[in-house]
Amino acid sequence: MNLVDIAKPPTADNAAIHLSSRDNIAVARVPLAAGQQVRVNGCEITLRSAVPMGHKLAIHGIDAGGNILRYGQIMGTARVRIEPGDHVHVHNVAFQELRFDYEFPTGEIALPSPPANIPTFLGYRREDGRVGTRNYIAVVAASNCAAHTAELIARSYEGETFPEGVDGVVAFPHGEGCGMSIGPDTRQLQRTLSGVLDHPNVSAAIILGLGCEVNQIDHYLGKGAPRTDRLVGMTLQNTGGTRATVAACREAIKGMIERAAAEKRTEVPASHIVLGTNCGGSDSFSGITANPALGYCSDLLAEIAATSVLAETTEIIGAEHLLVKRARNRAVGEKLLQMIADYKTYLNRFSGSSFDDNPSPGNKEGGLTNILEKSLGAVAKAGASTLNDVVDYSERITSPGFVVMNTPGYDPASLTGLAAGGCNLICFTTGRGSAIGFPTIPVLKVATNTAMYKRMSDNMDINAGRIADGEATVQGVGREIFDMLLRVASGERTCAERLGHQEFVPWRIGPVM
Repeated sequence: MNLVDIAKPPTADNAAIHLSSRDNIAVARVPLAAGQQVRVNGCEITLRSAVPMGHKLAIHGIDAGGNILRYGQIMGTARVRIEPGDHVHVHNVAFQELRFDYEFPTGEIALPSPPANIPTFLGYRREDGRVGTRNYIAVVAASNCAAHTAELIARSYEGETFPEGVDGVVAFPHGEGCGMSIGPDTRQLQRTLSGVLDHPNVSAAIILGLGCEVNQIDHYLGKGAPRTDRLVGMTLQNTGGTRATVAACREAIKGMIERAAAEKRTEVPASHIVLGTNCGGSDSFSGITANPALGYCSDLLAEIAATSVLAETTEIIGAEHLLVKRARNRAVGEKLLQMIADYKTYLNRFSGSSFDDNPSPGNKEGGLTNILEKSLGAVAKAGASTLNDVVDYSERITSPGFVVMNTPGYDPASLTGLAAGGCNLICFTTGRGSAIGFPTIPVLKVATNTAMYKRMSDNMDINAGRIADGEATVQGVGREIFDMLLRVASGERTCAERLGHQEFVPWRIGPVM
């Protein structure tokens, strides 16, 4: 990747970014006009049509059916003959589902251990050895039937001043928990809510039900249930209805706040960080700037035996071969491939659904042609470290280093799975602009391009667009993300926190009954 001097006003020499010597396309750094001349690797090309910023232009002729390469990998085939200088996008690129000869590891790589003298942050030590970056009281609805009351309880604390060290009372309303089959869907919801209730960023919690829903609160209480000494359960039907339940919950929360106030931040090794990574509202610069920078940060975390989790299974498709050969053993590589196969089976249950398209119009407008191209840029968030484990949606994350979690590409559901799995920080890269947050976990936003960063400066924490502007390096921004994560883990607020974003959407996998 040659980004030298592209901070200067665009000229023929710096108007396009060529990512790999194998690539037969380049990416427009700025909007390019028909007839404009650009030079890529010494080749002078006259544009045959306008190319929007972030979109692709052909630098060599590509015959119909020929492979189109980005990052040195296949991202599609030409529908028709593509000439040098043509705009390359959905109108002339066909999707093809790729088949790989997977390169499995032949040995076993040991899990990383924390080295000496690693960075630290100020966190909340929990009884089970995990560490929180926040200290909340959570009110979690067992079903949609209790969602409104959960919100009323949290809203009743608006304007109140909490003791030092208590981050507040937050609600987890959602639309699930009843009208669903008692099977895999209910079990996944229960695993998700258990992960939210028993989370290192939560000092204590209330599980709130109506009383007659499928997802009974008894699942979360008693022997074997999550954090029984820090969890209270109530139902509206037994407690006396909405107003009485709000009052009863406020009475229980008094003691929870007193306990949380007694908990203090202490210095802990940064190996206790469990970082969830996600990208959404992506554009063509995602795989050039923010995602590789986050990948560098992920590698820094792996070096100190902290954890970085790559989510969004749909955005691994087409790049899974790159992850398989990084697996710590063959079993982990095969587990990743089985996860992808299972997701395809799940998707094929629904008529008209497939992997052969990128579902977001914004992604396409930002220059991403199909899901293969997006995946190749999305997996850059995982850096180059060994893949140590693959876990299911909302499953407890226990392995250090690089881990993959099975989640959908839908951002709110993906973040919910990462949170329930135990991530105590989340880093979210975006090119089109996303405002998402989470009730109990800081979400750090990294912009992929400077124009969007300036347009949505209230929502963005870091501008990785400086990489494409020639003002910063991938490594420099990656270190900036790492350093800011340590500060956020110690209490510094992200933009999403200051704005009050608290999106929470469990992934429903089954039918409505």
